[in-house]
Amino acid sequence: MINRKQLKILLFVVVFLIFSLIIVIITTTGFKKKKSLRVGFIMTGTTTEQGWNKLHYDGIKEACDQLDAKLLVKENIKENEGQCEQAVHDLAEERVDIIILSSYGYAAEIADITKDYPDITFYSESFDHGVTNIKSYFARMYQARYLTGIIAGMQTKSNTIGYVAAMANSEVNRGINAFTLGVQRVNPDAKVIVAWSNSWDDADREKKLAASLIDEKNVDVITYHQNQPNIIEIAEQKGIASIGYHEAIADVSDNFLTAAEFHLGPTYREILLDYSRGQSDVIDTYWIGIEQDAVGLTDYSPKVTKETITIIENAKQEIINGYDVFSGIIYDTEHKLRCDEGETIDDEQLLKYFDWYVEGVEFYEE
Repeated sequence: MINRKQLKILLFVVVFLIFSLIIVIITTTGFKKKKSLRVGFIMTGTTTEQGWNKLHYDGIKEACDQLDAKLLVKENIKENEGQCEQAVHDLAEERVDIIILSSYGYAAEIADITKDYPDITFYSESFDHGVTNIKSYFARMYQARYLTGIIAGMQTKSNTIGYVAAMANSEVNRGINAFTLGVQRVNPDAKVIVAWSNSWDDADREKKLAASLIDEKNVDVITYHQNQPNIIEIAEQKGIASIGYHEAIADVSDNFLTAAEFHLGPTYREILLDYSRGQSDVIDTYWIGIEQDAVGLTDYSPKVTKETITIIENAKQEIINGYDVFSGIIYDTEHKLRCDEGETIDDEQLLKYFDWYVEGVEFYEE
């Protein structure tokens, strides 16, 4: 039987051994209190401007606030002017763990310098960069584009729909093609005329192209793929129907039918959570869609009929249940079969090699 004195000695020995074990763990594993995640965010515009930039900023801020991460932002970093590389250097000096490149062209610009920062994980919203040490992320906006195409196809009277697009890359092409497939679902006779602005931000050119499509091509519904809603301004002036991109537009008439909308908070939250779990070396691509509420449509105008809304909701549910917009029989503008019955265009093609257009797309020549 152990007496009180022996019990005290035994307890002392146990406490000593536990304390010694803790010291050994600290000295051998480097265990220390987990530091707060530091996130660098590079953007072409400001945190307050309407459209692409504010939408992305709101999404990353929401995710950082939820996860108690420190957000460091570099605003007004223009593409292809050497500013992105400098922004990366500056953020590295501020000891960030992650750098998010929120504009399409950034990744290609900094491809040669990412190797200089092995302790930083880079995320690009482009899939076309070809850089192995940059992860890619985006939302399946083409699903929402498809739904807005249904609205345009139901709304048009002239069967001529305008689309002012920035440039011919896979991201923009996905949107054009999905939109056109949505149009054709309800109105096979309609065509979509695409005009290229060749820039994400060129307000004068975007407005000029929109006016030309309306005045010269009898377009009576118009949409766009640029950072800001300049096209909506012209549509309002001309009194025709419009469909937005990114988010809802305030102070517009009922001619503004809806917008294909990003919900980027869920995407950014997933990225930050995976990084915190140590999975950043495992997952190379984040691409989530309507089934995870990453994309959707804003409120409908009163001009969108109940019949149209029913068709849209049915199509949305089909997508949630597994229907792929780019499946079944699809011909391109040269009437070449690109997808056959029972087939689906795979994600790699959609992400990296989408350089053709579905039948029903035409191009505006200045």
